[in-house]
Amino acid sequence: NSGHHTLNASNYSQFEIHLRSIMNMPLNPIEQYKQAVMINLLGDKDYTGDAIYEGLEQVLSLDDVYVHLYGKKTTKPLRKMGHVNILENDDNILDEKIEFVKSSLKVKA
Repeated sequence: NSGHHTLNASNYSQFEIHLRSIMNMPLNPIEQYKQAVMINLLGDKDYTGDAIYEGLEQVLSLDDVYVHLYGKKTTKPLRKMGHVNILENDDNILDEKIEFVKSSLKVKA
């Protein structure tokens, strides 16, 4: 999980870096575009069943906030259903986005 933010925050994702390395392919300098935070999206601790994503539209409307859902149809208590990458160089705005995502986006059944 430590490299999932590279999907949106860098010119190469952790997955592309790995493939280029094992295939002996060239790799240009790695650049990070912005400061990044990743938040795991977990199933509610009290729900099991078909996954319902509450607050998804509100979170998707934020600039530089990227939701990655894993396509799991069923949620279980604390099951990892996806993650959210937040990019922002201003620490205050970053903190606001983190709190908004955490309070708004929920997985229920």
